[in-house]
Amino acid sequence: MATIDLIITRTTVITMEGKGLGIIEDGAVGIDGNRIVIVDDSDVVEREYSSHRTIDASHKVVLPGLIDAHIHSGLGILRGVAQDTDNWMEKGLWPFMQFLTDDQRRAGSLVNIIEGLKAGTTTFGDYNGGMNDIVQNHIALGTRAHVCDMINEMPERMGDAREVGELYPLDSAVGEKKLQENIDLIENYHGSENGRITCLFGPQGPDMMSRELLLEVQQLAKKFDTSIHMHVAQGDREIEQMMKRYGKRSIPYLEEIGYLDERLLAVHLTEATAEEAKTVARSGAAMLLCSGSIGIIDGIVPPAAEFLEASDRLALGSDQAPGNNCINMFNEMKFTSILNKCRQRDPRVFPAWQMLKSVTINAAHAIGLGEDIGSLKPGKKADMIILDLQSPALFPTIQAPIRNIVPNLVYSANGSEVETVIIDGQVIVDEKIVQTVDEGKALADGQKHANELASQVRGVDTPLAKMMADGLL
Repeated sequence: MATIDLIITRTTVITMEGKGLGIIEDGAVGIDGNRIVIVDDSDVVEREYSSHRTIDASHKVVLPGLIDAHIHSGLGILRGVAQDTDNWMEKGLWPFMQFLTDDQRRAGSLVNIIEGLKAGTTTFGDYNGGMNDIVQNHIALGTRAHVCDMINEMPERMGDAREVGELYPLDSAVGEKKLQENIDLIENYHGSENGRITCLFGPQGPDMMSRELLLEVQQLAKKFDTSIHMHVAQGDREIEQMMKRYGKRSIPYLEEIGYLDERLLAVHLTEATAEEAKTVARSGAAMLLCSGSIGIIDGIVPPAAEFLEASDRLALGSDQAPGNNCINMFNEMKFTSILNKCRQRDPRVFPAWQMLKSVTINAAHAIGLGEDIGSLKPGKKADMIILDLQSPALFPTIQAPIRNIVPNLVYSANGSEVETVIIDGQVIVDEKIVQTVDEGKALADGQKHANELASQVRGVDTPLAKMMADGLL
């Protein structure tokens, strides 16, 4: 009998393998080092292996760690400052962004990542300026991070003396500086931490940079053999900018310059037409869908259904705290399913099993990590979570004649049911307590930085400031 590091046994295991979800009712998972060595019936695993630690997961469910394919953790400190307004970026976010310091960005990021981690997210598609600094949070916490720096040619103080809809001034010197920061990130961190940190390029959007810089990024992505993570058709603001500058909408423009291919992770597609969404899907590009954020910011349900007609490279993301307000993939699964059911007036679309795949195995394939994560299979990285089925929100547990666990995970769970989070074979959250950093200290430090930022923004005219003056906040 071989001895391995950890066995999780006597539990419902959702492997995400095979045509369905690969559910084992009385299953076990064996882990050695950072890899899964066996997934089978409990009796089989316990007969073939002993372990240094065993977790009896009776009345619990084990599934692959959740993947948040698109998050701006560096905006975590701005949660709740830009809601319920039109022109969210210009009116809500930019008045705060112009005062945001690197220390504040990193402090808010740490708390944001902890929030997602405790709700079962093991992989974060983090997309921020200053990522060479923010990535230290992922290293410290032990999270799996698929990261890029945000590249654009936008002047720093975009909130100053600008009318909404005015054409952005682009500065090539800013773009080259940010591009170099992204290159530094890749050269310094890609494949580091035993492969937990992977890097790609992050142009902010086709409206925020010149054609020349976009094409330079594309060539570098080929050189480094990595992907391109970019907002595409991100609201009417982007489309208006593209029409003014190029006379074309975003997706036809990107198709014209040869940007639509399997390297592209196209975020949002908020303003994409049905045919444009299919064009992106047919090109081999992935769609990163942030339903909660786009619903709150724009009141729009992006054309994910149309995308799925041609491709299954769809992954969900939480986006950012000042838009979506929560970094929680259970929230995203439920939001995505309900909004699309309403959009199509069909309760059968976007079913629970499909939503669970869109934050696990399908998400892993969409972002290029499907060989390593996204399902529970021998040889894959040991990223998984354990949830308590005896939590009130998951009551009752029924296995037959109808198994209700998957619908309850998608429509009832809120993330607080997560007890254990394992990443790369390491127990990062144990009995709901983060093991790698001091959560209380992170919150206290983040609040101190938030107070400092708030003191800088006093007197700035924003829609929420007017609501507060009217006694509505």
